[in-house]
Amino acid sequence: MNPIPTATVPAMTSIEELTPLTLQVGHVSRIARDITLFELVSMERSTLPPFQPGDHLFVRTPNGLMRQYSLCNSPSDKNRWMIAVKRDTGGRGGSISMTDELKPGDLVNVSAPRNAFPLIKAASRYLFIAGGIGITPIRSMILHLAEAGVSNYKLYYCTRSREDTAFADDFGAPEFQGKAVLHHDGGDPDRQLDLWPVLENPGRTHLYCCGPGPLMRAVRDMTGHWPASSVHFEDFGSARLKPRSDDHPFTVLLARSGRRLEVPAGESLLQALHSAGIAVASSCESGTCGSCRVGLVSGEADHRDFVLSEQERQSAIMPCVSRSLAPGSELVLDL
Repeated sequence: MNPIPTATVPAMTSIEELTPLTLQVGHVSRIARDITLFELVSMERSTLPPFQPGDHLFVRTPNGLMRQYSLCNSPSDKNRWMIAVKRDTGGRGGSISMTDELKPGDLVNVSAPRNAFPLIKAASRYLFIAGGIGITPIRSMILHLAEAGVSNYKLYYCTRSREDTAFADDFGAPEFQGKAVLHHDGGDPDRQLDLWPVLENPGRTHLYCCGPGPLMRAVRDMTGHWPASSVHFEDFGSARLKPRSDDHPFTVLLARSGRRLEVPAGESLLQALHSAGIAVASSCESGTCGSCRVGLVSGEADHRDFVLSEQERQSAIMPCVSRSLAPGSELVLDL
């Protein structure tokens, strides 16, 4: 299988580590079920720093957490940044704080735009696959291409229903006729869009995919024959993996210090390392960004990431999602 290039988002713990900006919330609107669109402007209504398609911001939420949100408007907008936030009741509270508490006129601390999901210029063809809130960076890309007069692209946008589809009216407009396919499966796996006919022949296409973990895993599995440099994924935690029923406890030996740690079935290897005070960078916690990569000295790992090639998996592991393959076995890490 080819390694899949993904958004490599550096781990951050505070806005102060970045270039901080204080912006004001402008217009706020509900654009789909549980999805809110926020307009961010300067307090003086002056021009904001420029951004590129695929850029994201680090945002300090009202409850003090730091989250990452893709800019979803056109880079030609000079006086505002737009982010869309899905209210996630199963998350850690950042999105609930944003959607329930942030109102027009409020101030919010954000970073300058950062890009780990760049749009390749002058590609022969662009293919976009989005699921749910994963449409946000892709919308910015498509608006940029449309404004530049580029028409060699196609969007496949999958959601449960029209009510769950952000920007449904936008992509249903006449100018996107034949360019955007909106597919609603009602949450029924038997009604999911068959992407194989779309992905069977890569040609010289560049593919951009953002969405839930099952969608990205399906796309990854169907693009093993694509050139690695032509497939691009991004995720900021929407695909964060939950414990599986077949997870089992195992141990890790830290080769440099000789410490041995127990990893319970309901805890990730990354969580165990952090609980033991081991400093390992992290960001997406879904196996897509590559931030938490550590060396694997020995042991048979159950690799669940989107980043490492088969060759790299012999000497590295992504502890946010991957585990030991056999119950009760041991992994030796280069830590």
